[in-house]
Amino acid sequence: MLLSEGDWQALALTLKLAVLSTVLLLLIGLPLAAWRVRKQTRLRQVLDAVIALPLVLPPTVLGFYLLVVFAPDSMLGSAWETVFGHPLPFSFAGLVMGSMIYSIPFVVQPLTVAFRELNPRLLEAAATLGCGRIERFFRVTLPLLKRGLLVAASLAFAHTLGEFGVVLMLGGSIPGQTQVVSIAIFQHVEALHYAEAHRLAGFLLVLSFLILLFVYGNGDTRSYSALRVTSRR
Repeated sequence: MLLSEGDWQALALTLKLAVLSTVLLLLIGLPLAAWRVRKQTRLRQVLDAVIALPLVLPPTVLGFYLLVVFAPDSMLGSAWETVFGHPLPFSFAGLVMGSMIYSIPFVVQPLTVAFRELNPRLLEAAATLGCGRIERFFRVTLPLLKRGLLVAASLAFAHTLGEFGVVLMLGGSIPGQTQVVSIAIFQHVEALHYAEAHRLAGFLLVLSFLILLFVYGNGDTRSYSALRVTSRR
C-alpha cells in the first residue's frame, strides 16, 4: 500500500481543510478587499497591519494566541461551546478558523490588487444600461476579478496545505480529526519512518508546485509578488 490508513486520513483531512478555508476566505476577502480600495482612513491602516500580522509572526506565536482566544474560559470559546456543544481548540472547526486567520493575507492582497485594476468606466456603463448594484457585481465585477480570484484561491489553498505551527498548537495531532499531512510527516520523521515521510512530503511537493505553476501560468503574478513573503518554516 502506498500510504497507510492513517496517512490517507491525514491527507483527506488536509484537503478538506484547504478547500473549506479557501472558500470561506474568498467570501470574506472579497468585501474586505473592496473596502480597502475604497477607504483611505486610519482604520484601514490598522486593519492592514492586522491582516499582515500572519506574514511576520512565527506560526507558533500565532497558534498560541489563537489557543488562548479560543479557550473554553474565553468569551469566544465559551460562546462557541454553548452553541455547538464542543470546544474550539483541538477540533476541526478550530483548525478552519486558525487556517483562515493564518492565510487571510494571501487572499486579501491579490483581491485588493484586482479591485484596484478594475476599470470604473465599465461599471458606470453598466449602471447607465440599467444594471443594479447586485447585477453589476455578478455580471461585470466578478468576471473582471477572475484572475485575481484564481490567484487568491490558489495561494490560500497551497498555503493551507503546508501549515504546521498553527495547526499543531491549535489542533494537536488527533488522527482523523486534527492530524493534517504536515504533522503526520513530522511524526514519521520523529519515529525514523523516512519512507512514509518521503511519500507524504513528495505528494505535497508535487501538488504545491502544480498550484504555483497554475498561478504563474494563469494569474497575475504581481498579486503574488506584492506579498514579499520569505520562508519562515
